[in-house]
Formats: sequence, C-alpha cells, structure tokens
Amino acid sequence: MVEKSCSISQGQPVFGDLDDLRDELGDLLLQVVYHAQMAEEAGEFAFPDVVQAITTKMIRRHPHVFGDEKARSAGMAKGMWEKIKAEEKAEKRSARLARGLDPEDNGKGFLDSVPVALPALTRALKLQEKAARVGFDWSEAAPILDKIEEEIGELREALAKGDTASIKDEFGDMLFAVVNLGRHLKLDSEAALSGTNEKFRSRFHYVEQALEKAGNTLDKADLAEMEALWQEAKTAK
Repeated sequence: MVEKSCSISQGQPVFGDLDDLRDELGDLLLQVVYHAQMAEEAGEFAFPDVVQAITTKMIRRHPHVFGDEKARSAGMAKGMWEKIKAEEKAEKRSARLARGLDPEDNGKGFLDSVPVALPALTRALKLQEKAARVGFDWSEAAPILDKIEEEIGELREALAKGDTASIKDEFGDMLFAVVNLGRHLKLDSEAALSGTNEKFRSRFHYVEQALEKAGNTLDKADLAEMEALWQEAKTAK
C-alpha cells in the first residue's frame, strides 16, 4: 500500500507520487476484474454488472446529489441514510431467497453491527439509537415511564411466581426501558450510573467514618443505625 499518495486539502485531493498511485489503482482494478471474471465463468455476474451495481447504489444512497429538488430535500432528512440501507437489505434478502440462500445473510440483521463487546448499558443505548433511525421509537419520554411501570409490574409477577428465568428476563426488560428513558432525556445511562456509583461510595464512606467516631464498626452496626447515618450523609456537605 502506498503511503501519502493522496490527501485532502480544503475538500480537494492533493496527489503525491502519481506513478505509485497509478500502479496501486491498477492493482486494485486487477482484483475487481479478476473476481468479476471468476463470477462470470461461474455463471453469476460479469464486470458490467459490478459497474451497474455501484452506480445504482451511489444514486440510491445520495438522492441529495443525484435526485431532483424533491429527492434532494428528502435525501437530507434525518434517518434517510438508515432507511435507504434498510430498503437495500430487504431487496438483498429477497434476492437471496430467490437464489435459495440464507435470507438473513448469515444471520446479519439491521442491528447486528452494534458490537456485542460493549458494556450492556451502552449497547442498549446504541441498539435503541439505531432502531430509532428507521422510525422504531417513542415520540416522547412520557410513555416510556408507563413502560417502565409496566415492566416493574411484570417483574413483581415473576417474583411472586419465583420463576428465576422470568425474574432475570423481566429485570433486563426494566433496565432496557430505563436506558431508553435516559436516551429521550438526553442522558447517557452509563455516565449517569457512574455518578450514582460514586455518590453511593461517598455516602457509605460517611457512614463508615461516623460509626468509627462512635466506636462502632460496619460489621457490628445494625441496619437502623446505618440508615440513620445514611440520611445524615445525604444532607452533609
């Protein structure tokens, strides 16, 4: 790979070594032609089909560039990019079905690009944000409070039944709904929880210090004593 062959300056390409750039572009083109030829020999598609595919994709994904005035206005609308990609995925799914292949493209769904390795609260936020881009979202925060209350009710029912699996499932649903509320309130759940964690640590340390001054310890104090000191900690400067 050639380094510094091309950079961008004020929106315009600035080329460095044009000879190397020409060679690298040739190598890239060779791969495209080579694989297209292999596909053609297998009776799948040919090089012109590759050109047609990228042309169609560019026009579809950039209506604000290639469309008429109405299309350009719509193309700039919020969430349009995700909607276009969702349409492309639906078409690809139909094409795969027609070819007798896995319609889900090896299990890849619209939300599968959100990394599994993210912290759970952050991943919940990213999943909700992406779903919202194609219109799957509450219009305001208020109904989400009702949803949280609904999830709490379902959690109570699971607790009453003593069903461990249901308890875990309903607890997760409740947390997911709380993250969704935070998103609508423009709050990052991960950051909000981090703040609460520190607040809890600080107040508990106050309880610990107060007990020590009174000649007591955490392991010997009862809950009533600790609760009283906790309330003090909430008002302490």
